[in-house]
Amino acid sequence: MVARQLAERLPRPSGLSVLDVGCGQATQALRLARAGHTVTGLEADPAMLAAARRAAAGAQGLTLVEGDGRRLDRLFPAASFDVVLCHGVLMYVPEPEPFLASLVRVLRPGGLLSLLVRNADALALRPALEGDWATALAAFDDPFYRNRLGMDVRADRRAELTATLAGLGARVDDWYGVRVFTDWAPDGTPPPAEADREALLRAEERAARTDPYRAVAALTHLCALREG
Repeated sequence: MVARQLAERLPRPSGLSVLDVGCGQATQALRLARAGHTVTGLEADPAMLAAARRAAAGAQGLTLVEGDGRRLDRLFPAASFDVVLCHGVLMYVPEPEPFLASLVRVLRPGGLLSLLVRNADALALRPALEGDWATALAAFDDPFYRNRLGMDVRADRRAELTATLAGLGARVDDWYGVRVFTDWAPDGTPPPAEADREALLRAEERAARTDPYRAVAALTHLCALREG
């Protein structure tokens, strides 16, 4: 879903300079490099970086760099990239505003920031559907939660992020929900049969851009443009 949404927002189908902050196993970075973009993947975890290098062996247009996304000022000059991806990273950053400022800083004017975050506005839904009412009630007021990896992380509210980015010179141009329906399936649920998979994807894609469904998705995907 994120790849489909991102493809809609890219200013051209190839030839862009892209930075993927916290690229993990380089799934998005590889997809963009194979489409003809010049991609730099930044990853702080050595194990993840090793997995990314194995996956990217022989790939053209992709450079993988070990480094902390919170140190972008030391790694890249200002206005270096047409597109910056930051997917599934912000929840691990204790002080989000300076981190967001560094993401905006390395974008060229008019450049695209693709930001994927845990949706704090829907944080109570999953525990409530599982019958964990204490956790659900706490989630209304507390954006911190324990994820499926057992780590204590933070969810973010779209309105607050939109205001923060505006103050940093980046205007949210559009936003999507991600995992509107599938996130509520119990752990261990097998994937759907091939015949149903495309229908599921079409339903998720439709919900991702339709109110009120997208507002209660597990994740929020914001696409912001750097002004100036």
